[in-house]
Amino acid sequence: MKVTVDPDLCYGSGDCVYRAPHVFTTVDGFGAVIPGREETSDDPTVREAAEGCPSQAITLTT
Repeated sequence: MKVTVDPDLCYGSGDCVYRAPHVFTTVDGFGAVIPGREETSDDPTVREAAEGCPSQAITLTT
């Protein structure tokens, strides 16, 4: 599964970092995927972060 964050949609709630700090970080106050962590297994915390993103900026693809 590949995870991405759309910087045009993200408004920096930080919810993704709270839910999955091993995959997400903040850059200039906005959510981002930690370099090298774009490819994840079917991690339930990453899926939870995507589903709970208030701006729907996180995309998961297979």
